[in-house]
Amino acid sequence: MINGKFKVFSLGIQHVLAMYAGAIIVPLIVGGALGLTAEQLTYLVSIDIFMCGLATLLQVWKNKFFGIGLPVVLGCTFTAVGPMIAIGTEYGISSIYGAILASGLFVILISTVFGKLAKFFPPVVTGSVVTIIGITLIPVAMNNMAGGQGSPDFGSISNIGLAFGVLLFIILLYRFFTGFIRSISILIGLLAGTAAAAFMGKVDIQPVYEASWFQVGKPFYFGTPTFEIAPILTMILVAIVSMVESTGVYYALGDLTKQKITKEDLAKGYRAEGVAYLLGGIFNAFPYTAYSQNVGLISLSGVKSKNVIYTAAGMLMILGLVPKIAAFTTIIPEAVLGGAMVAMFGMVIAYGIKMLSQVEFASQENLLIIACSVGMGLGVTAVPDMFANLPESVKILTNNGIVAGSLTAILLNILFNIVRKEKKSGIVALNGKHAS
Repeated sequence: MINGKFKVFSLGIQHVLAMYAGAIIVPLIVGGALGLTAEQLTYLVSIDIFMCGLATLLQVWKNKFFGIGLPVVLGCTFTAVGPMIAIGTEYGISSIYGAILASGLFVILISTVFGKLAKFFPPVVTGSVVTIIGITLIPVAMNNMAGGQGSPDFGSISNIGLAFGVLLFIILLYRFFTGFIRSISILIGLLAGTAAAAFMGKVDIQPVYEASWFQVGKPFYFGTPTFEIAPILTMILVAIVSMVESTGVYYALGDLTKQKITKEDLAKGYRAEGVAYLLGGIFNAFPYTAYSQNVGLISLSGVKSKNVIYTAAGMLMILGLVPKIAAFTTIIPEAVLGGAMVAMFGMVIAYGIKMLSQVEFASQENLLIIACSVGMGLGVTAVPDMFANLPESVKILTNNGIVAGSLTAILLNILFNIVRKEKKSGIVALNGKHAS
């Protein structure tokens, strides 16, 4: 009995470690980019870890209204990092949470019928959107590698050396290890980089001393949320991409656990994510999605019990209640984060390209969709003042590279792949009628 409980506990720790780096680095990147204080950053990391656990519980606990009931782990989505930084920089942090709340409500409302809308978001659209998001994140990584924008030692040899050292260390872990060590290579890289930075005198542990031992999340910690159209549209696009990603995770887990996934199951899964979005918006955390790295861990371990995931969720919630633990993550130097970011954000681009690999590249129309959407997304990001003279109502759709590129992909997909197919099917039906 004790051995059984120990096994469940140890497997739960593995799941926590597999997703922990992804869970903490999102608030660190977003909070750092928005210039939050050490205290605010500690809160952001703490509440994010807690909400990862709660969001996971919502998804694993299958009931009449929500929860897919599979051994799935939820964490904050990387897809939201670039959009949240862009929203926070232009509209303020309160707009981020207004947009998250609105997108959560959107996910809940659309959960039942999302399957019918899937034709508007084939791999050519979702792959383009994820690729655009990854590309827009790379400048954030490069700034951090140099020591963080505005830092007095920006671009110093010590910062560059530290950043590339972390990146090389992560690459070597990937090269020479497999399985669990590889799955937590980012976390190991961050720990090793921080240790090296401490020897170089670049780590200030004061925030750890100042952080409290226990803290419960506060609703609207960063103030009353505000609702702006452009941020809401941006986060809805992020939510749609996350739903598409989660669908793949659900089917993969269904295959692993030999469970048939019905439309009702998918709707409950989406609804659980929508509820997690709403709670994230209320407690100033993040949007959540199913983590694929934990699916890989289930596949490797062969253990598919939901009890393991319940244990992992409980651990995350306990960790989230202890700000002193979260404070340890806030002392990671910018250069160390930057080295890890290049690998992670590069993986976002690579994942987008992987999604695009499902596209029929023999079709010139698909090539044009990718070319125009990625080109528009990158162009608006690189030259944000390009549309400065347009009316405010139009600038809502053009100010943000992710929105501009995503809408370009959606509209061109409708034009080339939906309208054209409907016309073709109409012509075929008409010819068949005349033939009869």
